[in-house]
Amino acid sequence: MKEKNTKISNPAGGRSYEDMTHLYGRVWILSALGMIFAYPIVACIYYDAWPGIVPVLKGLIGVAPIFWTVGLIEVLTFVPMLGTAGSYLAFVTGNLTNLKVPAALTAMENARVKPGTEEGEVISTIAVATSSIVTTVIIAVGVALLVPLTPILNSPTLKPAFDNILPALFGGLAVVYVSKNWKISIAPLVFMVVLFLCVPSLSGSVGVLVPVGAIIAIGAARILYNKGKL
Repeated sequence: MKEKNTKISNPAGGRSYEDMTHLYGRVWILSALGMIFAYPIVACIYYDAWPGIVPVLKGLIGVAPIFWTVGLIEVLTFVPMLGTAGSYLAFVTGNLTNLKVPAALTAMENARVKPGTEEGEVISTIAVATSSIVTTVIIAVGVALLVPLTPILNSPTLKPAFDNILPALFGGLAVVYVSKNWKISIAPLVFMVVLFLCVPSLSGSVGVLVPVGAIIAIGAARILYNKGKL
């Protein structure tokens, strides 16, 4: 008996949802890349000021390997969490670690769906899109009110709050996930605490250490599973 094809197609073009997602995702990724390179090129043309190949290469050698490494790590780490459409949208709009990933994980947690499922794909995409819209609106309002709010934002009273926004955000997420998988979380948590206490300078390399923590968590989970502790 011939197996029935259940792949959902787009009536307009006969393409599946996944195909259209990759098509539009690549278009916007390449468009964003073009706009990123367009600004320095247009500035150089307008002011007739070209830095030369050697200074550009010297600058790239100093920073590019770091960004390339972090970018590769983020793709391998975050794409399984965000799904196809959410990943394209998140990588175009940016701020994955600070905003997009926490927003997507929180939304999936509240909706009681898991990453990697069709439901998780939909919820993740909606969460990332909503986060992008809200971020754009807030940035626009912030730019318009930057001058009037500068004395308040620079107030010593509010400085501790601004310094702890990111730890508070991930702390709230950690409580949810650690409470559900506290046995698995012990190994990576202890490792990271000891590592940052011994080498405080690594606090700026959190993006690189994310997959390290993930590998430790996977290894710990495997050991606990083999011992019948999970």
